[in-house]
Amino acid sequence: MGRIDSPPKIGEIIEASTSEFTAQCFELHQPPPFGSLVKTGEGDVEIYGVVLRAATTSIEPGRRPIARGRDEEDEEGIYRASPQLEKLLRTDFTALVVGHKEGRGSAEAEKDEEIHHYLPPRPARIHSFVYLCDLEESARFSQSLDFLSILVGAGGQADELIAASLRYAAAAHQEPRAFLTRAGREVAVLLGGETNRLTTILRRIRC
Repeated sequence: MGRIDSPPKIGEIIEASTSEFTAQCFELHQPPPFGSLVKTGEGDVEIYGVVLRAATTSIEPGRRPIARGRDEEDEEGIYRASPQLEKLLRTDFTALVVGHKEGRGSAEAEKDEEIHHYLPPRPARIHSFVYLCDLEESARFSQSLDFLSILVGAGGQADELIAASLRYAAAAHQEPRAFLTRAGREVAVLLGGETNRLTTILRRIRC
């Protein structure tokens, strides 16, 4: 598998399907932001995902953490008093797959590869690294808004996810307001007559 030189890796795939993947963070309590664009890979295919959810849990299934801060002045004191907690907890995040491109290689070569805003032929590989896309790559990916059709069908959190991903993408564009105006029109087309959903999303993406 080709190596991605930048940006730094933030997690490692522990579960994957064609439509989504779950990664364990290398840093506890440090998942990528909700709605942010991340990438991973399978062979020479680079796979893009929008962060759908994140959670911090015990590493032991069925065992919940217990309160430890009764005698501590702040939350960080809990971790100073019980440093083993860093080994007993884990932070995972799940991303909805929204696109891919083929022919992973050098950073310059990858810029010229066409991004496909639909599902890849294969899921991400277990133990593949996950990277948070930088502003340049986020802007390049969101030049096309075709990925929004996948987010519209994301289930119960779809509206929040659409709004969060558009806010995140807008920050990568030189003219955020123009981008959001174009995106709002695209969402209106995708939602058809679902006025309430559209209104909710538009309120959440206002600059």
